[in-house]
Amino acid sequence: MDAFAVAVGLSLAGKGLGRRQEFRLSFHFGLFQFGMPILGWAAGKSILRLIEAYDHWVAAGLLVVVGGKMIIEAVRGEKIETRTIDPTRGFSLVLLSLATSIDSLAAGMSLAALGAPLFYPAATIGVVCFLITMTGARIGPVLGRIVGKWAEIAGGVVLIAIAVKILAGHL
Repeated sequence: MDAFAVAVGLSLAGKGLGRRQEFRLSFHFGLFQFGMPILGWAAGKSILRLIEAYDHWVAAGLLVVVGGKMIIEAVRGEKIETRTIDPTRGFSLVLLSLATSIDSLAAGMSLAALGAPLFYPAATIGVVCFLITMTGARIGPVLGRIVGKWAEIAGGVVLIAIAVKILAGHL
């Protein structure tokens, strides 16, 4: 659901995301959601102890930075078309993918502790995340038309709200 909300938030402003951007975002979110349980399963419990103390801070921080940037650009009146950073490319995409999939790392560790099978749950998580992200990216522009000029601010607020939710769930 975090991936869905991020996709909605990113596509709220302007004309939404292009087809390639939608696919790139959905593919990477799905790939990370597929891969993180596998990494978690492979890493075992020792790594969980090392990262569980701050994983939620990292995820929340990344979302606050992206959401805050969206809000600042909207308040300053910068046009969406002049935005130099495409959140569906490069380091921004990797950061968002990590931020929305860190919990899957712990899920993989749980699967290992239970001795449960790994591939089918990881593949299911990845495919569902791909589909839900694509849906969120397509819903965003519709909501953007309803919200109007406040769409980019709303998108930033959604990302920051997800960060708060992550922190509230871990504190």
